[in-house]
Amino acid sequence: MRQHILLVDDEADALEELGELLEGEGFQCHCATNVASAMACMATWPDIALLITDLRMPDESGLRLIQNLRATPRYATLPIIVMSGHADMNDVIGLLPLQVVDFLPKPIYQERLIEVLNQRFPISQTINC
Repeated sequence: MRQHILLVDDEADALEELGELLEGEGFQCHCATNVASAMACMATWPDIALLITDLRMPDESGLRLIQNLRATPRYATLPIIVMSGHADMNDVIGLLPLQVVDFLPKPIYQERLIEVLNQRFPISQTINC
């Protein structure tokens, strides 16, 4: 099993599809549909190594989630990938000071996401002697 990843999206179908994709790549996925449940997941699963969040959600935005995490010393450097189907340039500019590692437009280009994750979390090669 590879790293633990928290997926946050208010669209349950998109969340399930992304979780299945990443679990197929060996990641352990945790899912949340809003900011409050995402923060609860972070507290429950301290070994989460990466967050992938939607930017626009009905209750609170992914931006608010990222700001909450960055204000917590423990998560100040947590790698975060943002995805959105409705972002504009101001949204992207607002993410820059929050040290987001990548921004992916929806629908997610799956090969690009896997490439980003494999660069960050290389699959360890076993050497046969």
